[in-house]
Amino acid sequence: MSASFASAQSAAHDAAAAQHYPQGALYVVATPIGNLADITLRALHVLQLADTVACEDTRHTQSMLRAYGIDKSASQLLAVHQHNEAEAAQNVVHRLQQGQRVAYVSDAGTPGVSDPGARLVAAVQGAGLRAVPLPGASSITTALSVAGAVAHSTEHGGFVFAGFLPVKNAERANVIAQQLAHEPRCVVLLEAPHRIGELAQALAVLGERPVTLARELTKQFEEVTTPTRTGSDGMAGRVAPALARGVCGAAAPGAPGQRRGRQPPRAAPVAGRAAPEDRRAPGRRDHGRIAQRAVRHRAGVEARRRGAGLTPGATEQRFGRFRATALVQHAQSAI
Repeated sequence: MSASFASAQSAAHDAAAAQHYPQGALYVVATPIGNLADITLRALHVLQLADTVACEDTRHTQSMLRAYGIDKSASQLLAVHQHNEAEAAQNVVHRLQQGQRVAYVSDAGTPGVSDPGARLVAAVQGAGLRAVPLPGASSITTALSVAGAVAHSTEHGGFVFAGFLPVKNAERANVIAQQLAHEPRCVVLLEAPHRIGELAQALAVLGERPVTLARELTKQFEEVTTPTRTGSDGMAGRVAPALARGVCGAAAPGAPGQRRGRQPPRAAPVAGRAAPEDRRAPGRRDHGRIAQRAVRHRAGVEARRRGAGLTPGATEQRFGRFRATALVQHAQSAI
């Protein structure tokens, strides 16, 4: 256990142990998005209490649990991620039916929003079992809270979470032109750091709209920049340093127009794989580009590790398997 959290378990027990935690229930637990100190006392207690911890990455979660002084055996950790969620959900349902308490965590933040978890919750509820939410950190609301982007008018209030836009240029441009260009509310997007420059260029067609960029939220090198303009060259210039340094978020205005009922589709990222350009034949892979991206990715990871300068007792954790960029588009009436 990190010395920083030596008394956290005791405090979590004192604050949360008196509450009722029924058996045979799935506990959907939000975890920090980068700073380990952002864990809640109730989350610590439930993670300690759980018979099984379902998670995206068992090694990543085991490391996090040990930092908090929570000891779980390998058999108590169950991998539930985007590639096996439907099948693994049945395993979770079986454990719940046996009376176990199962906690589910994503790699960082609140499960079931952009990360896996929605199918798991649906399967649990479909079996007549209970899903209990434990609120906590979320990169989406964290970026919004410092963006000043959400309008308070009744006509265009609130925001739209669009998630990841398609990776292919033509598909991404179509979503922007057909959906985002006509969305009057604040819009939140997510993107990988190595593609944020391409996204900035694609958003230029929306015209001059203020954008808030937030990267490495809650971490040592946190940076929030606002306003930037989607239609200016300055946006791409400001986000360029983020390509090798981690998470970004942005906020820009919506435009008046007909609201769309469906959200842009989310592209599932695959590490080490290059998205084929529109001009290449479907399914054809450019191995030269793949190798170049792999080298750039590895160099970026090493640069981040050297730049972090973290000590073993530091409360900041590097969630580095895949870092997303959040883009929030300001509501039109907020301008």
